[in-house]
Amino acid sequence: MEEVVGSVEDKEFTCFSDAISIHKNSNILSVEVVKNIETAVNEGKLGEVVSIVKDISQEVSKSTVKIAVTGDSGNGMSSFINALRLIGHEEENSAPTGVVRTTQKPACYSSSRFPNVDFWDLPGTRVTVPSMENYLKEMEFDKYDLIIIIIPSEQFSSNLVKVAKAMQRMRKRFYVIRTKLDRSLGPSAHSEPQLLRSIQESIQENLQKEGVKVPPIFLVSSFEPSSHDFPKLRDTLKKDIPCIRHYGLLGTLFQICEKTINEIVESINRSIDEDNLKAIGISNPDNLRECQQLFKEKLGVDDRSLHQVALIMNQPDVYSRDAKQSQVTQRDQQYGWTQSQLYRSRNECFYTRFNDNISCRFDSRRHRHMSQKHVLDEVAKQTKKILWEILKQSIILPQEG
Repeated sequence: MEEVVGSVEDKEFTCFSDAISIHKNSNILSVEVVKNIETAVNEGKLGEVVSIVKDISQEVSKSTVKIAVTGDSGNGMSSFINALRLIGHEEENSAPTGVVRTTQKPACYSSSRFPNVDFWDLPGTRVTVPSMENYLKEMEFDKYDLIIIIIPSEQFSSNLVKVAKAMQRMRKRFYVIRTKLDRSLGPSAHSEPQLLRSIQESIQENLQKEGVKVPPIFLVSSFEPSSHDFPKLRDTLKKDIPCIRHYGLLGTLFQICEKTINEIVESINRSIDEDNLKAIGISNPDNLRECQQLFKEKLGVDDRSLHQVALIMNQPDVYSRDAKQSQVTQRDQQYGWTQSQLYRSRNECFYTRFNDNISCRFDSRRHRHMSQKHVLDEVAKQTKKILWEILKQSIILPQEG
């Protein structure tokens, strides 16, 4: 049964950090779960992150995917939503349609054909707000998982070009749907396949002229919901929705972890600026190798920690790869960029190697701090790369087929 789920006011979000908004009723990423992840990363316990993420992954297939449908007023967004769900305009739970604009505020619809998917019918771009900047802000596109842009011809209005560019900038997946196809397929000297190919190519060219990477494009008529690209669109949605669920979660989890890593780095940088690395456990701050090792331990990517992660994931190859990468990093640290960093200016420091350690006698605090921060930045970058792989393998991603 198709049903109207509700208005945007029923979908409030609670923001509990600077960059991450989670639905207030989310059973997957609750405030408590996010705090647990942040605590585990802050303590360098990536194994605990793996355990938390595995539990979350079991629930992700039940999560709701939010799809927003936008376009200029009169482009037929409501009619498209009805046709996509294969229901008539006269049916009780259909989206209101008409010659005059009917959608005054975002409205949400569901379909038994797409379980756990919300289709949001947004007001057209020429209503309710004085500018496109305000429209993009008021419609809160960042909270949707997929955006469908409706166009009634091959040409994009300036408003929809701005929407497409904004989605590309936000790294949001979006489709372009050319509706009202029935108006273009009247008597013509060209065959229907030729006309459809010409329309498709024209849309691609118009997008490329505006510097927009070409998204999936579908040509449909809301009067013929079983014809043209409608079947292909439904099949594509059914394949994309599982990926959207999992990769959306992956991105959010990485964002949470990255924020915490950045906070750790900021804290250590303050210790560097205060010449107080001994307070965090470094006995000889001039020993860059010792600094590197402690930074790895703080961020949970020393060999011992990675070995524990591999055991929890039951994937020894992960440990082997990461351990090898760690060894390469250490070798490069010892014989590569560290010495080139130190040799950058003969006046910066004198170094001695003793028992495979690199120690420096810097001629200024600034040079010492620069070198320590460089080591820290390299460890942080490597941590983020390793963490991305750990999260990817901890989440049960759908198989491509």
